[in-house]
Order: sequence, then C-alpha cells, then structure tokens
Amino acid sequence: MTVAARPRLRGVVGESAPRSDAPPKTQGAFAYASDLAREGMLHGATLRSPHPRARIARIDVEAARALPGVAAVLTAADLPTKVKFGLMKLDQLPLADGRVRYAGEPVAIVAAEDPERAREAVRAVRVEYEVLPAVTDPVAALHPDAPRLHDDGNVIEDVRVVHGDPDARADVVVEDEYEVAMQDQAPLGPEAGLAIPDPDGGVTLHVATQWLHEDLRQIAACLGLPERKVRLVLAGVGGAFGAREDVTLQIHVCLLALATRRPVRIVYGREESFHGHVHRHAARLWYAHGATRDGDLVFVRASIVLDGGGYASSSSAVVANAACFGAGPYRVPNALIHAVGAYTNNPPAGAMRGFGAVQSCFAYEAQMDRLAAALGMDPVALRGRNALRDGDRIVTGQAVEGSAPVADLIRRCAALPPPAPPPGLIAGEVDLTALPGGVGNVTRGEGVRRGTALAVGFKNACYSHAFDDFSTARVRLVRERGEPVAYVLTAAAEVGQGIVGVCEQIARTELGVQRVVVETPDTSIGSAGSSSASRQTWMTGGAVLAACREVKAELARRAEAHDRVRRTPRDGEPVDVDLAPLLDPPIERTVTHRHRPTEPRDATTQNAGHVAFLFAAHRATVDVDVETGIVKVVQVATSQDVGKAINPLAVVGQLEGGIAQGLGLAVMEEVRLQGGLMRNASFTDYLLPTTLDMPPVVCDLVEHPHPDAPYGAKGVGEPPTISSTPAIVAAIRAATGRELNRVPVRPDDIVFGTAARSGWRMRPGADPRTAVRM
Repeated sequence: MTVAARPRLRGVVGESAPRSDAPPKTQGAFAYASDLAREGMLHGATLRSPHPRARIARIDVEAARALPGVAAVLTAADLPTKVKFGLMKLDQLPLADGRVRYAGEPVAIVAAEDPERAREAVRAVRVEYEVLPAVTDPVAALHPDAPRLHDDGNVIEDVRVVHGDPDARADVVVEDEYEVAMQDQAPLGPEAGLAIPDPDGGVTLHVATQWLHEDLRQIAACLGLPERKVRLVLAGVGGAFGAREDVTLQIHVCLLALATRRPVRIVYGREESFHGHVHRHAARLWYAHGATRDGDLVFVRASIVLDGGGYASSSSAVVANAACFGAGPYRVPNALIHAVGAYTNNPPAGAMRGFGAVQSCFAYEAQMDRLAAALGMDPVALRGRNALRDGDRIVTGQAVEGSAPVADLIRRCAALPPPAPPPGLIAGEVDLTALPGGVGNVTRGEGVRRGTALAVGFKNACYSHAFDDFSTARVRLVRERGEPVAYVLTAAAEVGQGIVGVCEQIARTELGVQRVVVETPDTSIGSAGSSSASRQTWMTGGAVLAACREVKAELARRAEAHDRVRRTPRDGEPVDVDLAPLLDPPIERTVTHRHRPTEPRDATTQNAGHVAFLFAAHRATVDVDVETGIVKVVQVATSQDVGKAINPLAVVGQLEGGIAQGLGLAVMEEVRLQGGLMRNASFTDYLLPTTLDMPPVVCDLVEHPHPDAPYGAKGVGEPPTISSTPAIVAAIRAATGRELNRVPVRPDDIVFGTAARSGWRMRPGADPRTAVRM
C-alpha cells in the first residue's frame, strides 16, 4: 500500500510552539476563576481575625443574619464536622474555634445577594477577643519556655543531615549568620472559586488551584461528604508559584453553597489575598564552611530556622529541602545540618518557587564568596573546583545521576557575553533609565559602581522521601470530519507554566496528528499531583507519553490487520499511516505514570530520597549608586541543565520569570511584619519588579537528558529563582564591599553598611533550640 506524504507537523517536541492559550489571554477573552458566574449565584465574604493571637470569647451573628439580602452566616459552631485540614499536618479548622493563631485567620463566612451586602454582613458580625501576647520570633518559639501555640508544641519539623565526620577540622574556616525575609508569590489573579450544590447533596467546585485532588481530599473530609460527592473542576488560574497549593476559600465556598442550596462565588481582593494564602518562609541561618588551603571543601555546618507561621502547610517538606540542599551543589565530605520549622503567630508560610532551597542557597553561596576571599582564590574557580558531577554524592549520601557537570555550567555561564560597559559620569544628555534610580534623576553617573558575581544552586525534581508520586493521563484518538483528533485529559493544573502545551506537543509528536485538544482538568480522572516541585513535565508529560504509546500500539495492530502500514513504529515515531479509517471505534487508553521509588528519610537523612537534581548557574551584573543605595540590575546570564527543551521558547520564559522573582527577593520584595501584623498587603506597598526593573537575560539552555525523564526533559521552573538571588546580592557586594547578609537588600544596608543580626548566638550545626539570646 502506498501512503501519501503527510504535511509536516507543527509544534512537535523540541520546537518553540506557540501556546494555545496565548491568544485568549492576551485578548482578554480567557475566563479566569474570578470571571466565573452562574445565574442566581450568591457572593461570599470572610471575616478574619485582626489579632495574631487571641482567644475567642464570644461571636454574635444575629445582626448580620438579619440584614436584607443575607442568605447565610456561618461560624465554627455551624461546621458539619470538627475535621481539620492541612497539606501535611491536619492542624487547622475551616473556621477558628475558640482561638486564633495569626492575623487574618478566618472566623466567619457569609453569603449574600451581592458583594456589597456580603461585606456589610461581615462588618456586622461581632467578635469578642481576649488578646494574648503574640509569638513572632521563630527562634524564641523553639525555646522550652515559649507559649505552646499548638497542642503538640511549636516544632513543625526537625531535620538533621549528618554526613561523614561532623567534627572534621579544616585549615580555613568562615562563619556567619544570614536572614531571608518573607516573600509573597504575588500571583496577579486573586483567589476565586464558584461552588454549585448538586441535587444529590454533593457539590461541584470550580476553582483556581495547583492540585485538584489534594484539595478534594481536604474539602470532602471537612464537609463530611464522601469524595465521590465532591467534584472539582479547574478554573482559569492567574499565576500560582506555590500560593495555590493550600486550601484557602475552597471549603468556605462549598459550605455556603451547601447551606444555601444556591451557587456561591468568592473572589478575594488584593489585600485579602495577601492574608488568605501562604508565603515563602522567612529564615535565619547560621553557617560555617571549612576548606583546605588549596580550596577543597572539608565541611559545611549549618543551623536553619524557618518561620512556619500559625499553621504547618507544607513546612515539613520545606524544612527537609532546606536541609538536604543546604551544602550546595558541591562535593562536601563532611556535613552537619540541622533545620527546624517553628510555629509562630506570623502569617502561615508554605510553598513558593524554590521551596526551601532558596533560603539555603542565599547562605551557602555567600559563604563560598567569603571562603574564596579567605583563601585568596577566585570565587568562580573555587566553585568549579568543588562542583558536583555525575557519580558524586550530595550530603544526603545520594549520588548525582543524569546531570551535566556543574563545573561545565559554571564555565559556560561565566563565558556568556557581558553587558555593555557602564556609562560613566555624564555631563550632558543622558538616558536616565540606564542608571540607578532611573527617571528619578538621583545620579548622572557620580557615585555609581559596577559589580559582577556568579552563584550556583540546585534542588530536587518531583516529590521525595518515599512519597507515592504519580500522574494519570487519558488519551483518546477519534475521527472528526474525516480527520484524526487526539483528546488528552489529566488533572494537571495549568498555572501559566505551560503544561497544556507540553501535553499537546507530546501527543502531536507521538501520534502524528496535528490537532490535539487538552480537556479541562477535573477530578473525574486520577490525580496528576501538584503543579509544583518542577514535576509536571516529568510526571504528567510522562503519563501522556505512555498513554500515547499505548494508543499507538493499538493503531499499529489495527493497521497491520488492514495491511495499511509500512512497518511497526518504534517509540518516539508517529504511525506512518492514514489514521482516520482506523478510528472506528475510537482508541482510548488511560495510564498512571510513576517515577522510580525513593527512600524515606532516616534520622540522619542519609538515603536516596530524591528522584533527580536540577542545577543552574547565574551571573549578575549590577550598577549601584553608593550614595543613595539604589541598585540597578544591568544583566543576568544563566546556564541551566534543562535535560531536553520540549519547547525552547517556553523554557526561556520560565527562566526569565524565575529570575524576576529572584531579583525581587534580592532587592525589593518583602512582606513587612510588625508584631505579627502585615503592614504592606497591597501591590502599592509590596514592591514587585516591573519591566523597568528587569534586565536583559542571557539564557544558555544545556540539554543533558535524564535517562528516566520523558525525552530526557527535566523541570525548569525553580532553579532560576534559587541562585539568581545570591548572584545579584554578590554582585552588589562586589560593587560596594558591604557585608549584606540579609535579603532583600535595603538602601540603608548599602549606605550605612548595616548587617542583620538576630540577637541569638548559635553554633552552626547545633540544634536551633539551643540558641542563646545575646
């Protein structure tokens, strides 16, 4: 049989295919969760505690319930169960019962005919509080005499890494203390959801989230319903970065829909969004590095305290990551790292891009620069001398596999084209946007100094420490209007990272069909896990790949039966056949994909607990006005091992976006807290990088395929955030000579040379609970 030549497929693996969701998003036609509506729906609102720590003496809702247009007012007394929720610890009730543990904790919820009446009803609820002293210092919270914020104490997680000889001695030792402030994920789309009661007593929830099935588990339990009576559908997500991993309004909107038997929508405003979701953990870190006189690392010792806030969220895993990756991407024969997460009365902290590795990287990369200075070595050479390569073991004892040598990334990054020289002192006309302060006209070049520096970072891909990590995909190949069409269904949340495009490109490549439709994710199919941990390309991409290959095998069987195929295709090749006549009936396959097993964490964290590692190097160049402390990031260059770029342009977008968040943490982004109260819960006062703050980014995509990943592709979203921050801060140090042991760097830190000191004395590597107040 002769098969006619098919037109070349567009948008296959390895091509910079345009995103199918780009036109509606750029044209304003895309429906985000906050755009959802249903005829006859009510509007929900939330009453939150104004106090970081208090007992609830009395709640009076009668005035609120009596208001015209108010359909429901619910408190803890109205909850159908006393089941608690939480990602890793079940430690929080949907509505506070008897006590509040942070300012912003939900106390009551209302539903009304319009948003204005809902807000009026919230204001009409009367709550009497017995205010208690807030515990806001995470180190103080760990002391035995601290008030117990939860029944089981104030320790969320305690992780020790003991590798080699923890008492090893070195020729040269450097030691310092570091601080990382709380950062907000700042997704542009606020939290939103629409709950619709079902006739059978169940509920359907349309919601912007990162993990449909994890939400389902927590929601159903708190509603007192079996999971089969709760259905979740992914609504349009306007960014996430970890902020949507936790339950926020999901249980509340379902409770209101079930109570009123009407659809209910809740949409947070910007200030409520700040209070309603978790943030990056603030951290205090005490580090000591030791090396031989030749520059070989001998030991790393560290004590790390992460502020978990009022509830645990994902703090357990964040603490583990901070410890596991706390020595950096280097050969370290001896290590002692002790990391603890503490409950406080600050806002809860949880997942954010980089997930524990960000905090550690800032400290250990500053230490590497200090060590290079003490040794009289070039800091780039010191990193290259100690950099990991395949077969080397990190401080958890696990060998690196399937990664480009880190020294190669360092070398390539250092060799990328530098920016143009600084403009120097300019007397005449000048482009002020090229100088620190921009059109503020604070300088024409006087007092401006340039600095360049490099940093390296790494973390894990996918879930670790024996977690049953999997993703399920269904691929259905049908004939429509005489042409083959592939339908792909997973529960993977598209949060802007591009998993829809990845699924399209994989299906197109494997099945040889141009038209691929990725259906709206919901809980009718098995879990895809969270859109976090740089895992969706590996896990859901792997599931789609496997399902496509099963469909392709059936296609080949049918084709051979009809003598329509030249040969049976190998994996990775499309079926070279006219597909349409073979699709009666359609072919459908559902596959659950798991990565290789990982080991549980033991008492000293010496195990193969991770699937794979992700590495990146960043070089930053900055201009600093030393008289005002204003910083302009001139360029960031990066070399990152991406495995295989499924969509090179999308990968570059991830690198640039991650660097933007790393820049924000380096010089501007901080959730400002005073006595547990948030002081800048708006995009006016919480400073974010704009297009004027973002420098040109030079991207070097290193394709070193991992043998277990689909097409060798690794996650790419988190490494850009991890080591871009320390690279930028190191460049500021190079320009100013200042110590700068805290991020974000503030102008006063540069002008006056102030260094952050916690007021606690800690021996690096010691149990953080042994800290002594200075």
